[in-house]
Amino acid sequence: MAWVYILECRDGSFYVGSTRNLDKRLEQHASGMGAKYTAQRLPVRLAWAAELESVATAYLLEKRIQGWSRAKRLAVIEGRWTDLPGLSRPPRRSG
Repeated sequence: MAWVYILECRDGSFYVGSTRNLDKRLEQHASGMGAKYTAQRLPVRLAWAAELESVATAYLLEKRIQGWSRAKRLAVIEGRWTDLPGLSRPPRRSG
């Protein structure tokens, strides 16, 4: 089993991560040893977490959420799943 999680940092920003042991990882973040990003924005609080069947699936979801807008991350945190499609960014145009 594995977890994907979103932390809210002191400055209001979000950090998205994945782990096999959520409690241990949260302790690491809280102590400033979790990630450079969160260490500079303590304290942090767990805003959302989901347990998944595999590490690979958790990692893929982590990377997907990392690419999302703040509005889309807030929708996940608030459980507004039906809002996600409407919050998607249009594809970038090249040229």
